[in-house]
Amino acid sequence: MPENALSARFNTTAGPDLKQVSGTVYVGVHPGEEQRILWFKIEERLIPTVYTLWRHPQLLPLLYTPEAVLKKLRTGAPLMTPGLARGPPFPSKAIKDSVVAIASLDKPSVPMVVGICEIDIASLHQVQGAKGHAVRGEHWDGDEIWAWSSAGKPGGSAPEHIEGWDVGTPDGNLREVVDQLSIEDEDAEEGGVSLNQEPEQHTRLEPRNEFVEGENARPYEEVGKEEKELSTKEIDDAFWNAFIYGVHHHRSNHKSEPRQGLNFPINQSLVISNFVLPFLPIYTPAQAAALQIKKTSWKNAKKFIKALDKQKLLKSKDRDGGECVVLDIDFDEEIFTSFKPYKLPKKETQGTESGGGGGGKAIAAGGSPSDDSIGQKLQKINLSRPKEALSPIFEASNASIKALYLPTEIRPIIASYIESENLVSKKNKRLVNLNPILANAVFDGNSSLDREVLAKGSVPRDALVDRILQACSPFWVILRNNETRETVKAKSGNAPQIQITLETRSGNKTVTKLSGVEVFHINPQPLAEELQKACASSTSVGQLMGSSPKHPVQEIMVQGPQKDTVVKVLEKRGVSRHWIEVLDKTKGKKK
Repeated sequence: MPENALSARFNTTAGPDLKQVSGTVYVGVHPGEEQRILWFKIEERLIPTVYTLWRHPQLLPLLYTPEAVLKKLRTGAPLMTPGLARGPPFPSKAIKDSVVAIASLDKPSVPMVVGICEIDIASLHQVQGAKGHAVRGEHWDGDEIWAWSSAGKPGGSAPEHIEGWDVGTPDGNLREVVDQLSIEDEDAEEGGVSLNQEPEQHTRLEPRNEFVEGENARPYEEVGKEEKELSTKEIDDAFWNAFIYGVHHHRSNHKSEPRQGLNFPINQSLVISNFVLPFLPIYTPAQAAALQIKKTSWKNAKKFIKALDKQKLLKSKDRDGGECVVLDIDFDEEIFTSFKPYKLPKKETQGTESGGGGGGKAIAAGGSPSDDSIGQKLQKINLSRPKEALSPIFEASNASIKALYLPTEIRPIIASYIESENLVSKKNKRLVNLNPILANAVFDGNSSLDREVLAKGSVPRDALVDRILQACSPFWVILRNNETRETVKAKSGNAPQIQITLETRSGNKTVTKLSGVEVFHINPQPLAEELQKACASSTSVGQLMGSSPKHPVQEIMVQGPQKDTVVKVLEKRGVSRHWIEVLDKTKGKKK
């Protein structure tokens, strides 16, 4: 691993059940080359990319296969046991669950695919007549890990020959090379791994598009040392000092205004979001995960406010709904006037004032931040990007597989390919005859329907179009007002929905919970305040359990069954009812 390597956490889905997985990519620069992904890790397994293998011969056991088979592997297909070449014997370390490299017989010294052994290849005595998968491909030259570059340049070309790989001794100096390459153990949030981890089941990264935001990498962080876990006292001190800093900052910016420009009483969630959170010294993801109100000794905002009240730093009062409000803050208390500000991260907290604080604009003279989402016009667009296996179909129409398409834009591309290859059945114009490209790229033969289609050699045109659309990677974009597809970056996965959940608490008390509004350009805090008035009920805002500390999703809770009112308030902000999912746990069924 080169010095000053960078790491990035990612989240994606994998497998037929779209299981949520997370991992880390490690980015570095070899002398004279572009910045590239050199290693990646999923579920504690560290895997080198081809860029690392091209620089470090004998790092992995090397297997061989004919060039025609290698081309199939580079579309995501597994290597079948009969496809193994130049053996037996095979490398002694090519055992089940081990990471291996694969080269073609045409270029035996250049690894082009990295995969995981699904069987004990080293113990095979013959491959002819054998059945089943031998290696599951994880990465190859031509995929999106290979194509990634911080400068947006295409992936690097493979060398014609590499000294040290095809030397006839499969294991070579593998252990010596691995011992020379190390990545320090780090906290999971920092993305660190150990080279000595036991192999576990894992999966492949989804492709990445150069015009897609946040698809499989967050902003890079330098790989550093393991952080010490914060104690409860340290977390308490951070919250206490953050509140003092927040009041000091607000006092300094609003000296001339009556009551420092505040309109009391102030909701407890507003106090936390404006006087505390912007002033927490958060520099790393681990600190972001630790510095949460639930990890303090107070456990919640109400008890924290009561502790401040006990020290006479403010006055508070309980109200219906189990919350409290702040009636006054003693801005002339010496602890505020003599406070010496500490250094905060340079990046401003979203929605705060310049200088690091968010007290003034957020709650001064009105009680809520400005809300520009009312009256906005939103448009949600579902897009698709073709996978590598579909490239011949799109290239026939001079269409790029790196681009994103509407379903209506893909249909004429498929029609053009069918006509250019003369695949329309002469007996029935609605049927399309399958050629080898369609058969291999669209129908894998794993289902009974696929086997029936392959046996017949033809498929209805509409069914073919649907299968090709299903074979594409899904993306989405939400356009606001006059925005266009060309000006807004799309994001991978299925388009999100706003979640409204009704559930029973404290025996027979119903609450309505709302989450997922941020991607629709809606600020949760002013939305909660409007719901408080519209529902004539108490509301609170807090981080959704399970959301990322780096990119938290806020959850609004409203007392009472308020689904209809919530939907109306969202519609005022451009949200269609079709984008809202309602889960009524009081009845135990979806609506």
